[in-house]
Amino acid sequence: MALADSVPGVSGGTVAFLLGFYDRFISSLDDLIRGPWEKRFRAFRFLVQLGVGWAVGMGLAILVLAEVFETHIYAISSLFIGFILFAIPLVVAEERETLRGRWKWFFYVLIGVVFVAAVSSFSPATGGGAGQGAAGLLYVYLGGIVAISAMVLPGISGSTLLLIMGLYVPVITAVRAVMGFDFSALPMVVVFALGVISGVALIIRLLRYLMEAYRPQMIFLIIGLMLGSLYSVVLGPTTLEVPREAMTLETFRPLFFLLGGAVIFGMQSMKVFLTRRGIQKDE
Repeated sequence: MALADSVPGVSGGTVAFLLGFYDRFISSLDDLIRGPWEKRFRAFRFLVQLGVGWAVGMGLAILVLAEVFETHIYAISSLFIGFILFAIPLVVAEERETLRGRWKWFFYVLIGVVFVAAVSSFSPATGGGAGQGAAGLLYVYLGGIVAISAMVLPGISGSTLLLIMGLYVPVITAVRAVMGFDFSALPMVVVFALGVISGVALIIRLLRYLMEAYRPQMIFLIIGLMLGSLYSVVLGPTTLEVPREAMTLETFRPLFFLLGGAVIFGMQSMKVFLTRRGIQKDE
């Protein structure tokens, strides 16, 4: 999830949905904030396990993989296109009972596609709003709310929204500085983290309600968001610090595309194996 969240055009929520723990992820966040103590404890244990992996992945992305994204962006973009395209049939198969006979809600797919494409089409801002002053830190706080709200939705890239707000490079640079024991950027990191926490508190209950009360519509919408994210990934190279051309057929890497598909089917096989193993233990 962290590796996906760190790349403009890709959503960690998509990874959670593909691996089958998206509903638990959303409900655990909600239970941690508003649930009874017993549910809070269970949610805390799950989120700590997930959070450790997320922190390791984000650390790798910031310290190690940033250069890989810069130098091999077309290969990485092809990989993520493989993730998304091979994943969509699995999502449809997983939710076939939810979607059966409910094709009247198909227009939610179109809404999802148009929304992500529209967001991705905005030109990234220069980052002039980010700073250490009160106004700049307030802007960073709002950026944290916006980013986490997008990251928990499959298909919507929080990193892309940070780019549009001009905060992606400043925030990544600040986190990298703090990880290198340069604490001059600590106020920005702390304020951004507070924005993330506030965003979770604001959006999670709404998401949980929508997934429970309007699941068919939400699944169609998520499929649309995933399809729309393909456009975001194609535009990914234009969002680098040194912008490059959007991906074309000439820069598309078929081998990495197929590798993305192989990873998705590998994760699906692992999910099926772990599910069967859990059922056998219960028996």
